Amino acid sequence: MALHCMDDLRKQVRPRDMVKQALAGAGVSFDSYESMAATLPFSKGDVTSGSESELQAVVVGDREQVDLPQVIEQSNYFANIVRRAASGETPRKVIAELEHFLADNPPRVWENSWVRFPVRCLSPFARQVLEQDLLADKRNPAAGPRSDVGRFYREQAGETLLRVPLSYLIKLALADLLGSQDLLPPSVRQTGVRLMNHYLNDNTSPETFSFNVVSLRPEQGLGRAIARETALRFLFTQMLVTYANQAFGLQESGQQAMVYFAPHPPIRQKELNDLVSDSFYRELFMSPCLSGWDQGESKHRYMQLCHQVLSRSQLNGVAKLREAGIITTNLVVLPNVSNVSLANNGTHISIGSRRLSQALADPTSGFTPYHEKMFGDLAIKISEHFLPLFVGTYSAAPLRLSFTDFHPEKALGFLPHELDYTHLRMLWRRWKKKASLSVCGQPVTPFGPAWLDSLASGLFGLKGDFVPDYRLLDYLVCLLSTDRSPSLNGEIGNSDRLRRDLAEMGVFDEQMSVYLLYKQREYARMGFSGFEGRHYSLFESFAEDMGRATDLQTLVTALAFKFMALGSVSHAHIPDTPSTESERRQPFFGAAIDLPTFFVHKDSGNRFLREILRRTAGVRPSRRYPGYLRVELQAYRKALLALIRENAADLIELLNLEDTVSDLERRLDSPQHATAAARLTNGILRECGASAPLDARARDFNLAAENYYRGTLRQRHMEEAFDFLADSCRQMDREGEGLPEPVRVALRHLLRGASAEALLEQGREAMLGEHPDRETLQRLMNLFLITVHHDELTDNHTEQGEARYDDAASIHRAG
Repeated sequence: MALHCMDDLRKQVRPRDMVKQALAGAGVSFDSYESMAATLPFSKGDVTSGSESELQAVVVGDREQVDLPQVIEQSNYFANIVRRAASGETPRKVIAELEHFLADNPPRVWENSWVRFPVRCLSPFARQVLEQDLLADKRNPAAGPRSDVGRFYREQAGETLLRVPLSYLIKLALADLLGSQDLLPPSVRQTGVRLMNHYLNDNTSPETFSFNVVSLRPEQGLGRAIARETALRFLFTQMLVTYANQAFGLQESGQQAMVYFAPHPPIRQKELNDLVSDSFYRELFMSPCLSGWDQGESKHRYMQLCHQVLSRSQLNGVAKLREAGIITTNLVVLPNVSNVSLANNGTHISIGSRRLSQALADPTSGFTPYHEKMFGDLAIKISEHFLPLFVGTYSAAPLRLSFTDFHPEKALGFLPHELDYTHLRMLWRRWKKKASLSVCGQPVTPFGPAWLDSLASGLFGLKGDFVPDYRLLDYLVCLLSTDRSPSLNGEIGNSDRLRRDLAEMGVFDEQMSVYLLYKQREYARMGFSGFEGRHYSLFESFAEDMGRATDLQTLVTALAFKFMALGSVSHAHIPDTPSTESERRQPFFGAAIDLPTFFVHKDSGNRFLREILRRTAGVRPSRRYPGYLRVELQAYRKALLALIRENAADLIELLNLEDTVSDLERRLDSPQHATAAARLTNGILRECGASAPLDARARDFNLAAENYYRGTLRQRHMEEAFDFLADSCRQMDREGEGLPEPVRVALRHLLRGASAEALLEQGREAMLGEHPDRETLQRLMNLFLITVHHDELTDNHTEQGEARYDDAASIHRAG
């Protein structure tokens, strides 16, 4: 789609001079092509970044010592089903299955359990932080404590125990670290206090967001900066959990807390969800929202609403599948009324534009929120065409599905709310073909009764399928617009109208933020203008996967603004209809499943997509679907790469992304070896001793994945983070007396004549060996806090006009 060959795309709905005038107000120079490329939003010197990470939490220990099994056994719910089973009101099988869940846990791993420990273990400062977080309204202490404060305490053997989720334990550990050291330099203490607000406690999983906004500088590898920040934040979280295990006596009492990256809700948590009611599930796993929110109970109620709405949405999807003709009989397996998708874990990468933020901060610039919304929605629509380049390539969530999982009402997850009926039918038919769900040439799906499905699976050799990124199907990652309420037409308030429409349809709730794959971050609400990539699952490597993904996200966004600046693409070229939206998202979901083809109507109104297809090899009329074109996904991806190379050559040079583009080509050419999905899958296969995913039983493969994430991958992530930290320590050692005074004073207090690198190596060996003593751990964490403060002082994120993420709302709010 060379820009000089795009005359057929230059017909504009809005006057060309208005587009130029608005972008000129945002700092874009139209003196020449070169000056325009250099001054575009998200071009060289303009990009800032932050990220949010969701982690899996577990507690390892015997059922008699760990909170989750104790809470279940001591609950009214458990007592009630025992009584009902004894009286014959409830089948004995119900209580037997729950007792089996509690008793049969050889690894002794309890996912998303809380922990309990004596309150006396907390330092005075940590206790002060706890008391503040237990207030009903942190801005109004006179309102007193939360009404549910009693759930956080237990009396045992004459002393008071505190019980909290791991997401809040991490914050308490940091408070205790600061409160247990009287002589900390002020800069270190202040940095630690600031970082406490970056540990959120609002979802099932622990969530953290960037300690510092980073500048994406081409000379430093662009996306490598946010990869480094995320890796270091993960490492510090590991230190805090290790500290909590020691300082709060968790290990002593038979509880070992762990956190790590894992994309799927744990298998055993899914199984427990099938055994308990939805309200009891929420009691066990919905976060109390102690940290990050002034009114924690209100936020807790909001998270309960999210769980109820998503559960209802999945049930509502069954009716849509019937309307679509995918379910053709009355025999269905209803999804559980309690949905576990909120336990999915991903990473969100936000990029901000200094130029856009500064223009919106200046009332005289001529660039207004109206322009921000108009350009932002169009940038999202353009960028969505490129998202298949990311799925599996840079992040993944491998999952094995057995034949018994292939009930469409279960396997298709939230897709009925994300694709229109035509594309949903196409995708389901192709998926069944990929999974070889046929007997004697006739397609077959599970019948319903588990015993019959298992018998058919063994008798006919129906193994099911392997999916490289099932998280993107198992979570509501985006919502399809309605005919009357498009979400990306460039009009202010369109999301509000869509929410109302979807609420009336029983799909969503007006209180919730509209889910999108690539979401605009508006200046008036967030304090910066940019976009958040929400399509990332699990990165195998911080630098090579997350860093490269950020590179490509930045490049695609800058290219979208280039197309708009040149008048090449307008809203008219990508119509705002549900079918057009669904059509461009097909290859994204197809990539998640690893489907080889997708279908586009030959008269598609999406002229931007049609232009891409003109560059795509092997496109031909579909024999099965008259009026449609059959497109090979891999060829489509390569056409996107060719389009980027031709139209973004100047941006690639400005952003120093030649290596990233070459790396992308290598991944596309060798998907079985070079992609994140391939590397993660190979690691899981080594864990379970199989040569291919379909050689292992689905449950065995998926449990091996959890073991791999908790063990090998967690260690690898820590090692990579230590490498980043070692670079920072060597840099501070080299700077010596040239360091900012607060950093120099803090290092002198900590090191006592030694080098930062030497202290790090001592702590590194202890941490990776899982046996640091408390003094070594404290010194290592103090060194880390000094490094974060050094980054804060030296990175130009403190320049006037640059976005900051110091407030949790800045990167996290809106889900």
